[in-house]
Amino acid sequence: MGRSTGLAGPAETTSGTEAAADTEAASDDVTAGTPHPASGAAARAASVAVRVRDTLEGVFAAVAETRAATAALLASVADRDKPSPASADLAALRPGLHGRLADQELVSGIGFVAAPGLLADVPAWLEWWQRGPEGSVRPLLLDLDPEHSAYSDYTHWDWYALPRETGQRAVAGPYVDYLCSDEYSLTLSAPVTVGGTFVGVAAADVYLRHFEAAVMPVLQRLPGPARLVNARGRVAASTDPAHLAGSLTKGHDFAAVLAGPGTPTRVGGLNLLPCAGIPLVLVTAANPGSR
Repeated sequence: MGRSTGLAGPAETTSGTEAAADTEAASDDVTAGTPHPASGAAARAASVAVRVRDTLEGVFAAVAETRAATAALLASVADRDKPSPASADLAALRPGLHGRLADQELVSGIGFVAAPGLLADVPAWLEWWQRGPEGSVRPLLLDLDPEHSAYSDYTHWDWYALPRETGQRAVAGPYVDYLCSDEYSLTLSAPVTVGGTFVGVAAADVYLRHFEAAVMPVLQRLPGPARLVNARGRVAASTDPAHLAGSLTKGHDFAAVLAGPGTPTRVGGLNLLPCAGIPLVLVTAANPGSR
């Protein structure tokens, strides 16, 4: 978790297991045995959207489990007539967080980030655990005292602000994660609420190099430049040298596209396709052969 930066990620390779998805997507683009003019490009774009969903849905499942466990814990604290929870109460989350780190290979860090003022004993808190260099599980230890820490106010960062503002899960980054790992990362997050009140976010970090290893091979199979963009317009992965990973894509309301029906939208010579329920948009040229 941290500040965003422009960067160009490596195009790593993985096994080519997407042929079946391409075939299935292509079948959706045929009516009465006659292919639509853009059937090949549309099928490939649909295949990429499915691959992105498959890559990140397991991470979001771990975030959802953390969200549910945190909400249940905080509700139980309230039921014990405590005036407010304390940071020590969140220790009950640790076995589950450790297990999710072990189960999800893509996840490099996971936890709950409390809303400022939620806890009685500290102004802010991250119950955050991450994978060490040898595969060990270790806590993130931060000084969040506003008088001493540059990271004491994390509420403006997208991984926190987007779930708070929209009530929906979000993908933030990529950015250099100065807070946790000093690695280029994505953060996947979701709001935690108790009794209808926002109390913080559940989140998980994914190293950009691992995400790119999963999605770049299918992006490279598209007939023209393509990029994956989050709700703020930040590029998460790209084969377009004009739009590198970490840069901003301006001029389009990607949040509105993600909030829409999930079908392709054509805007200004571009096709915008939500990634099958994941809060990323696949951006491709409407006429890739003309470039």
